[in-house]
Amino acid sequence: MAQEMLNALLLPLLFSMASGTFIFLYRPEQRGQGLLILTLFQLVGAAGYAMQPTTELLALLSAHALAVLVMLTRHLQTPVPVPQASRDQ
Repeated sequence: MAQEMLNALLLPLLFSMASGTFIFLYRPEQRGQGLLILTLFQLVGAAGYAMQPTTELLALLSAHALAVLVMLTRHLQTPVPVPQASRDQ
């Protein structure tokens, strides 16, 4: 009975970590949207943990939160590119 929430959230959270890592590494223009989606997945997992708290689910959510935190920190440390003025006058 206690495994139901873990079984329901395991694959979506693992998929979100994998796809979030892919977006973070290979699509820098979509990093902000990807990090927002990862944060929303974290909130869904937290709601599941509030319904059925287990140690395994807490470990999964902690790993997911760590991945989101690292990607968010790296994203915020990346300088914003400044558009170059065109010289076609």
